[in-house]
Amino acid sequence: MTVKGQILKSASVIALVTVISRICGYLRDQRVALLLGTSPAAEAFILAFRLPNLVRRMTGEGGLSASFIPVFSGILQKGSPKPANSFAQKTFWDLAIILAIISVLGFVFSRQVIFIFRLLGTTHVDWNLAIVLNRIVFPCVLFIGLGALASAFLNTYRVFALPASTPIFFNLAMIIFSLGFVYRPILRWIPESYRNPAIALSIGVMIGAVLQLFVQIPALLRRGVALRPEVSFSDPEVRKVGRLMLPAFFGMGVYQINFVVDMIFAASSRMPAGSIMSLYISDRVMQLVLGSYAIAMSTALLPMMSHQAAAGKFEEMKHAFGFSLRIVSFITIPAAVGLILLRRPIIQVLFQHGQFSSDSTLLTSNALLYYSLGLPAFAAIKLIAPAYFSTQDTATPARIGAYALAMNIALNSLFLVFFYRFLSNGSPALASSLAAYFNFMLLLFVFRKRFGRFVSHGIGGSFTKITLCTAAMAAVSYEALRHSGFEAIQRLVPQVAILAGLIFASTAAYLGVAWLLRCEELSEFLLLLRRADREPLPAGLQP
Repeated sequence: MTVKGQILKSASVIALVTVISRICGYLRDQRVALLLGTSPAAEAFILAFRLPNLVRRMTGEGGLSASFIPVFSGILQKGSPKPANSFAQKTFWDLAIILAIISVLGFVFSRQVIFIFRLLGTTHVDWNLAIVLNRIVFPCVLFIGLGALASAFLNTYRVFALPASTPIFFNLAMIIFSLGFVYRPILRWIPESYRNPAIALSIGVMIGAVLQLFVQIPALLRRGVALRPEVSFSDPEVRKVGRLMLPAFFGMGVYQINFVVDMIFAASSRMPAGSIMSLYISDRVMQLVLGSYAIAMSTALLPMMSHQAAAGKFEEMKHAFGFSLRIVSFITIPAAVGLILLRRPIIQVLFQHGQFSSDSTLLTSNALLYYSLGLPAFAAIKLIAPAYFSTQDTATPARIGAYALAMNIALNSLFLVFFYRFLSNGSPALASSLAAYFNFMLLLFVFRKRFGRFVSHGIGGSFTKITLCTAAMAAVSYEALRHSGFEAIQRLVPQVAILAGLIFASTAAYLGVAWLLRCEELSEFLLLLRRADREPLPAGLQP
């Protein structure tokens, strides 16, 4: 099978399962918004959830895979899988000890962890509740990290569906614990001052993290990993993973780290109440696109490029990256423009229920505007970082990520001091978007200097066509929204119908112009969809 075919086949499986996961994630967030709105309890829950979720996203979206897969692939290249499986077993238990220590420290020093977010002096967060919630959810770091290592092991063997489906179990656990017949009995056992649905949601986070690990254990056992306790911090291959791991976490997870920085600045007393929740919801909406395609491509790319790098096939590696960048840009550039133009109807239809009011919608749509500006850069970083990781270079993305983090902090400070009246709660989102473009351009510059020009031809022409298609889509979307009368409609069903019509018209305009311009990415994107449609769902998700 060609490089394109292998990437599309793997990415289609991941994308299909990830779309299901993102739908469950939306239902989860919709339940959180309905129960908590943008209240002080909501802010407390998001802050407590933020740091464990940072670990979940950094590991689940490639941070741990970036250090493990290249080393594991190198051992597999030597022949028998037994030494590789022994290495995986040692890595599993070494990581378990480290994460267990971190979990205990996070639980014991919960007050100090939450204090980080109080540095800018906000008054609209229930801090005592945040400390309690953090103690409930922080131990899930252990199960999340081990689950991510299990996913990396299975991805190396080109098993993608099951690892990609683990967030579904995480989201379903939170949804179940958000239902009244589940959380109300739980709250009877809680002291009256803390009887809040956020407590039950936090328990759901913990249960979901445990499921993310345990649903993968049978697949590990079938592939020869016995999981007998075996600790070996002195093993040279394990130590190599350890040296690669921290910079890999930072390099791949700089977006998530920047998001935590955004939360800290959103907690400032200058920001309007509800800013933290608005950033969280807008990020989740953007993740519907970023997670479905960019992360799917990134997950499929890393094992392939690691095998290519181990075999010295660097030209094929560059071709794989260039092809993936074209496909993801074909999706994310128009998606960013669509989110900007339709941000308010999207937030209103998806979340304006229960405690999530019209004021919450305005606040969230403002944050979504500025996060959407950075969507193409966020996606491109997900693709170019594996090109470095596949050659066991995690230091370069980490170093460049540090520059981007410093830029994000500087921009956040600048916007908070001088421009907060104009940008309001959107200033942290704008800072992250600008830092992402800076991050990608530096990564791209070093990549081309090190590996040479892309093998994949026609990248400049592809981006020109994508820009023309996006401009046509934007014109149709803007005019359709202006004449839709959406703002005057109060009932949900007509709102859903109009939003669906707006999205359909915008998508049809984009694809129609792409067909007229004979965009190569259109046929490749349709091939990805056809492959996804033919792939069976993983065990346990069959209808």
